[in-house]
Amino acid sequence: MTASATTPITAPPARTSGKWTGPTRPYDLVKEITIAVVVVALLTTLLAALFSSPDDPAITLQSWAKASPNDVVATATGELAGTTTSAGYGQPYNTNGDAQAIGPLHLATWAGVRIPVDPANDFVVKPLSTLTADTAVQDAVKQWTAAAPDQQTKWASDYADALTKATDGNPDAVPAGEYGPVPVMAKGILGMASTGALDTALISGGGFYTTDYTKPLLLLGDSGYLDETAGAQHLQGSQWGMMNETGNFPGQAWLWLYTFWYQVPPFSTEGSYFATNADSVVWGLMMVLSLLLVLVPFIPGLRSVPLKVPVYRLIWRDWYRRRR
Repeated sequence: MTASATTPITAPPARTSGKWTGPTRPYDLVKEITIAVVVVALLTTLLAALFSSPDDPAITLQSWAKASPNDVVATATGELAGTTTSAGYGQPYNTNGDAQAIGPLHLATWAGVRIPVDPANDFVVKPLSTLTADTAVQDAVKQWTAAAPDQQTKWASDYADALTKATDGNPDAVPAGEYGPVPVMAKGILGMASTGALDTALISGGGFYTTDYTKPLLLLGDSGYLDETAGAQHLQGSQWGMMNETGNFPGQAWLWLYTFWYQVPPFSTEGSYFATNADSVVWGLMMVLSLLLVLVPFIPGLRSVPLKVPVYRLIWRDWYRRRR
């Protein structure tokens, strides 16, 4: 037999307890957390005060009545005459006009009337019917509902014309005429708006929560007051309003491409097809551009543009310099 070398067996290293034996100092975790919270709160408050978005109060029918009572009377008269935007808008509110379209694609018309709105009845007659204690208003409503449609239109149109000729559209400056119950009804709406009752009468939703503001928004949108306020706040479409905060404050800058189209012809050409249907056509245009962006890797020629326009070499210039 041959002898073989044996490997000596060594004992495993002694286990340590893991307890720190170096220098220590006291540490107040609660104090540090308190200081951090206070500093962050102060910085947040300061930066919010300097750079936060404006928080303008919402426009209500009541604030509208207080700021421009004559406009409330004129708008209510327009609703009765059927001359407002809502009265002739079309789908999805009524069939009194053709909604915006994208060429031959009348999407809103295909969907039909989804939110039935009859401005004369919903914005004027029905709210006034709740003023049961006001006999003058109730008599005016009865006279209106009993009249033929042609007679109703004549009353309202004549009174609307008289308001436009009066100084500042003041109803008290309108000369006497055959206006039927319209003056009483329009002033009744002004009274309801002034007290806040009209806001309540037009908001619907059912149950405990009332969340459907469609009708008050449409009524306010028919007014001249909202248009003037939007212009003063730089929120009109011609003012890049879609990407602004209230006032001349920069807001959603990523919406520049969307709102850009409203600034250039033919979308900015008054009365043109593209201006009349701008919301729908711009939406369709943005959908096409978005689809092109998604499909860039799959479109021959377009997917080669980054290679043929070597902007990437400028971005990665350090790498290419080292490679050379």
